[in-house]
Amino acid sequence: MKILLVEDEQKIGSYLNQALSEAGYIIDWVTDEITGKHLALLFSEYDLVVLDVMFAGLNGWNILHDVGKNGKSMPILFLIARDQIEERVKALGLSFTLVELLTRIKGLLNREQWNHEINRICVADLELDLWKRCVSRAGQRINLTSQEYALMELFMSRRGEVLPKSLIASQIWDMDRETDTKMVEVAISRLRNKIDRNFRPKLIHNIYGMGYVLAEWRGSREAHKARSSFEINQ
Repeated sequence: MKILLVEDEQKIGSYLNQALSEAGYIIDWVTDEITGKHLALLFSEYDLVVLDVMFAGLNGWNILHDVGKNGKSMPILFLIARDQIEERVKALGLSFTLVELLTRIKGLLNREQWNHEINRICVADLELDLWKRCVSRAGQRINLTSQEYALMELFMSRRGEVLPKSLIASQIWDMDRETDTKMVEVAISRLRNKIDRNFRPKLIHNIYGMGYVLAEWRGSREAHKARSSFEINQ
């Protein structure tokens, strides 16, 4: 597990960095808001941010705001009221504070891991991670544009369902049903090159005259069933 520690007080930061490292976590420790904010926004591999709410008079809540604004989703543990922390350290000893901190970190990471599991959609060896907003196949990360990712979200959320081109156009491009759907064909062709090229089985299928469907099919019989089901539901 990788943790970003944002703490400008050298004594506390050094202690937490060493203690968390000894507890088995990989720690990146930064001492100013600018670096911490940039790391939180640019690197999605962090499992948790441990953040001092106030550093040198700056407001640490800005990082939380910027992370959420950019669509990131990561648990953040705030260190609040430094004077109270220091008083507790003096009265109870560092070990007491550390045990409490480690317990909270473990709880957050366990909860986040559970949330992450329910935010994944899988079809065969294709996986869409809604939490990290990424797609992989056979364990291999697939680089998609924002438009292609939106298409994948639509297909994966309605997997096994034939989607007419007009519906795809309205969902992804906000185009009306009368608009030429050539744009849809080109976009899906590019997406299929990334998702299905060099992989088996093919997952994105063109049901001629009907639309497209994402499903794990291995023969024409299943395609015929999908066409029949689509016609019945119209």
